[in-house]
Formats: sequence, structure tokens, C-alpha cells
Amino acid sequence: MHQYDQIRSGNSGFKIGIDLGGTKTEIVTLDENRRQVFRKRVKTPAHDYGAILDLITDLVGQAGDGLPELVPVGIGTPGAISPGSGMLRNSNTSCLNGKPLQTDLEDRLKRVVKLQNDANCFSLSEALIGAGQGFMTVFGVIVGTGTGGGLVVNGQLLTGPNAITGEWGHNPLPWKKESDGSPRCYCGKGGCIETYISGSGLAKNYRLKTGVDLSSEAIVEAALRGDRSCVQAMDIYYDQFARSLAHVINIIDPDAIILGGGMSNIADIYRQLPDRLESWVFSDTLVTPVLPAQHGDASGVLGAAML
Repeated sequence: MHQYDQIRSGNSGFKIGIDLGGTKTEIVTLDENRRQVFRKRVKTPAHDYGAILDLITDLVGQAGDGLPELVPVGIGTPGAISPGSGMLRNSNTSCLNGKPLQTDLEDRLKRVVKLQNDANCFSLSEALIGAGQGFMTVFGVIVGTGTGGGLVVNGQLLTGPNAITGEWGHNPLPWKKESDGSPRCYCGKGGCIETYISGSGLAKNYRLKTGVDLSSEAIVEAALRGDRSCVQAMDIYYDQFARSLAHVINIIDPDAIILGGGMSNIADIYRQLPDRLESWVFSDTLVTPVLPAQHGDASGVLGAAML
């Protein structure tokens, strides 16, 4: 029996969720009606594991202040807990890798901590209370500094026996063209989808092709103004994005795809992807909508609270 099983779920219905990102950490407390009664966002000490433990401990103390009981905590973080070792792995916040994050936090907080990949938390939130409501199978996508995904079927989050369901960003870019190249990924491999369609991937690939150092935001804005090299970069980006999503559709055929993360705020994505997807999907029809997240960058922390 888990040493904190007796407080696994409190009678009050309050829930605490944390979105532990590489740049920011956000915490929310929800009441029994999923209304927010506390919310705070702070900078993540991304290179210091001990400082991250201290930060979460402090935030949970603030979020739980005045509540009638020790409330369970759900945490979304890049990477996932290894079913074999119990250690965190595959996180681009590298100081977390190889650490017993869940166990360390439960020891500090003296309560149950449920930990899931941040894209899984995002997908769960959007499927249950966001843009994916009413769809049976929802594939949630985070496209920001990195690229993640999660799969929710009939309101249930699927994680798989290896805890990697939805990790489409670390598959090779499909239907690869010679012009795509094979950029290296932090995971140690080359040509991962993440290295093309993440914000950092767009900026890096633009620099390799032009010699000009621009952020992904600057590239998008310049393309809207008609800058030729940026327009070309975005055309390549949309093509790579469509190939990547088509691969997912061909495998799981979801009822809806929900996009989150910084790159999902590009309005043109929702005009560009549908027609481009049709060129790659193995079907004579394509009815799968690609939709922006309803809760924006709050989806991750809300989904963590629902764990």
C-alpha cells in the first residue's frame, strides 16, 4: 500500500495542479466545481534540481493554505516516469532526468503526487473541458520550445506500458525530402519531428539556410509582412507540420487534433494545414479538424489538477 493512500482523495473535492515547464512553473487550485481559487506563475530554476523541489514545496504550501485537508497534487512535466526505474527520463529540463522526482516530492509534501507528461495533461484538459469536448478520440499536440503529444479516448488518458503514448515529436520526419536535412535532436538522434516544427527548430533551420539569426516569432511576423525568405521558411514549416500530423492521422485516425504551445498561436496554421494534410493522409476524405486549444497555455496546469 502506498504510504499516502489514506489521503489519496479528500472529501472537499479540491485539487492542486502544477505545470512544471523549462521556463515557467504554474500552479492552480481547483474547487469541486473546477473553479480556480488560487493560481500563480513563477520562473523555473531550470538547471537546479534541488531548487525545483524547493519551489514546488513552497508553491504547494501557498496553494493549499486554508484548505481543510492535504490535497493531492498533479504535476505535468516534460518527460515521463520510467516504468522500470521510477526515475524521470526524456525531459528537456535535463536536471530532472535520472531523478526520483515523484518520490522526492511525496516525501516532502507528505501526500500523493501524480506525475504525467505535460502534453498528456494538456490533452486531458482539452478533451474534458476544452476544444476536444464531444470528440471520442482526441490527439493533443504541444508545439513550443519542444514538441509533445497525448492521446485521450472516451475521456480516458492513454499512456501505454512504456509511458510514451503520443510522443510523435521523437519519430523521424515522414516523407523526408533532401532539402529537409537532418538536424540533431537533444534526444541524441537526428531528424526528429521536434527539430523541424518546434519554435526552436524553425529558428535553427532558418539560421542554417540563411545565416540570419531570428526568433520563431520574428520569422512569423516578417512572413506576414511579405519578407521573401521568411515566407519561404513558413511554407516549408507548414509542409513539414502537415507531413508530421498526417503520419499520426494514418496511425490513430483521431476525431480531432488540438494544438497548444507557442507555435499554436500562429493563426495561419489553421488555414494552411487542412489542404496540405489531404496530400499525405491515406484516405480519399479528411474530416479531422485541427483546432486551437480553448484554454491556451492554462491547459497544462488544468489537466495536471485533473490527474
